Amino acid sequence: MTKTTMVKTQTGDIPTDIPRQNPCAQCGTPIARPDWIEPGEGRVSYLWTCHACNYRFEAVAIFDQMPIAHPPLAA
Repeated sequence: MTKTTMVKTQTGDIPTDIPRQNPCAQCGTPIARPDWIEPGEGRVSYLWTCHACNYRFEAVAIFDQMPIAHPPLAA
């Protein structure tokens, strides 16, 4: 079994802070970018596909602070 570490994302909006070069959970080959990103309450899920070994896996980023349930509308 090998240890892999997900690349840290920067703080900010999800579309501009996409993790890159995440290592494959099976073979360790860096993957350029996730295939799918799904934001949720206090978390973001990423679907990755390794083109070296064809392994697919999901990684979840969990945030310490919960987002505002109903952000204020612009005036």
